[in-house]
Amino acid sequence: MNLRGTLSKGLVIPAHPLALTPERTLDERRQRALTRYYLAAGAGGLAVGVHTTQFAIRDPKIGLYRPVLELAAAEARGRAAVMVAGAVGATAQAVGEAVLARELGYDAVLLSLGALRDATIPDLLAHVREVAAVLPVFGFYLQPAVGGRLLPYEFWRGFAEIENVIAIKIAPFNRYQTIDVLRAVADSGRADSIALYTGNDDTIVTDLLTPYRFGATSVRITGGLLGHWAVWTKAAVELLHRVHSATLSEEWLTLAVEVTDANAAFFDSANHFHGCIAGIHEVLRRQGLLAGRWCLDPSEDLSPGQMEEIDRVYRAYPHLNDDAFVRQHLDDWLKP
Repeated sequence: MNLRGTLSKGLVIPAHPLALTPERTLDERRQRALTRYYLAAGAGGLAVGVHTTQFAIRDPKIGLYRPVLELAAAEARGRAAVMVAGAVGATAQAVGEAVLARELGYDAVLLSLGALRDATIPDLLAHVREVAAVLPVFGFYLQPAVGGRLLPYEFWRGFAEIENVIAIKIAPFNRYQTIDVLRAVADSGRADSIALYTGNDDTIVTDLLTPYRFGATSVRITGGLLGHWAVWTKAAVELLHRVHSATLSEEWLTLAVEVTDANAAFFDSANHFHGCIAGIHEVLRRQGLLAGRWCLDPSEDLSPGQMEEIDRVYRAYPHLNDDAFVRQHLDDWLKP
């Protein structure tokens, strides 16, 4: 696989959730079913061991980081899917996770810097270089509300110059900070080598439609690596195909608002994203892909009023879901 070329075309890469039993242990059958669903829906890759998978899988008492990476890799083997493993923590931990991902056949790591809150920009860049020496790096601007840190233009300018950086997921949920990343890549001279992916669940369609011009250089966000695309995935694949051949119109602006409204319900924006993972689980539960919306932390569940918001967007935007597709194939995906 030409990894850079494949990513630059623009893919739907769902951030893979974690299927749990009522006892909050791994539900292997449904974990496999989720991976089968995403691949059957046309996803071009999978991101596993990331925020949507729940960072707590790394807790030694839980011990699910390796098992969930192994399950996804096994289901994707032989498929033309870009496999991205989440890597977090201080340098030793992040490098170790990159080494494991490489052993399991993953193509890249999505590198979160949230654990390095007090590190200087030079220290952050040194950290990235060490991980990039193991596997290609998919950069990650994670919003501070769910564990990220602010990363200025100067960081992204240096980041873009690291040879084994192949892509960046831009997910600060902030237009100023999004532009910092885009401008840094444009200014680096490596815009043709670094694929840009939206992680801004609050403005997915607009991110994908917009040409970003900085002087003589223009860059585009060509795909998405999104928790939002862990649900209604077939419809997301169809949407991205339409975007790639679209010209801006009133219809697209309306669709952009509809997708953002649905995301607000799933990600619980009204309550500072407290219920973002539980919201994804609730949609997958309704479709039968998950048996429940349990998270590793028993206190992590829907916020008051979030269920009603999910009901509302289901009624308001039936054209955005892929429930019929899931019903057609669910029994096959749940087979051992």
